[in-house]
Amino acid sequence: MKSFVALSLALTSTVAAQRTITVYNACPFTIWPGLFTSAGGRPSQATGWAAPSYTAETFTVSSDWNGRIWGRRDCDFSVNPGPNSCIDGGCNGGLLCDPVTGTGVPPATLAEFNLDGDGTSDFYDVSLVDGYNLPMKITNNVGCGIPSCPVDLGPNCPAALKGPFDSTGFPVGCKSACLVDALAGNTANSPNCCTGTHDTAATCPPSGVTDYSYFKGNCPDAYAYAYDESSGTALWTCKSALNAVYTITFCP
Repeated sequence: MKSFVALSLALTSTVAAQRTITVYNACPFTIWPGLFTSAGGRPSQATGWAAPSYTAETFTVSSDWNGRIWGRRDCDFSVNPGPNSCIDGGCNGGLLCDPVTGTGVPPATLAEFNLDGDGTSDFYDVSLVDGYNLPMKITNNVGCGIPSCPVDLGPNCPAALKGPFDSTGFPVGCKSACLVDALAGNTANSPNCCTGTHDTAATCPPSGVTDYSYFKGNCPDAYAYAYDESSGTALWTCKSALNAVYTITFCP
């Protein structure tokens, strides 16, 4: 009898330690979500999968999961199964992103989570820090805040940041100014990347970030650059005890 009780308590504890995330593709085309775990247990979902239009995947993660989810566009894993398999958002590993190095190639819109990050709250956001490739929002079932970037930032993206482009010449991404600096090898002392003499919130204000207003003006509830917390609409929190179920929607 004692063994049965102990087993029941263990099973209850295991169930309680799980959280639920749903990824829904509302885009009128197939995307290939990628999933990367920075800390916490491995999710029940694969690290990458095909998501046809208007389909959803629901899976569990550990209650202390820390990671990111993003979408990949125009992928073909048969010829070059690696980071260049997709026009943007590709990862090391091909369809299944490598669990150690498969964080995704920018530009890519990110859904970021740090569940139970301080012992009392979940932290989550939609990030454009590495640029944009798909509209996205994160909703929940307990009334907590909704980070989002519901706008297609590609067509009106500033010329220096626009791209990559699909086979028709349509822009399927918008790079961040930090990414442009990184591609040029200029990240050691960059106000766009908040590095060097710009490595604090005080020395890296949004006014010093190129085209900050384009990203934040169109997507005020998203993370637009490294120190965007001061906007009050970049990093979102939800009490961990609420056990929120989160839904990531692409093309909301």
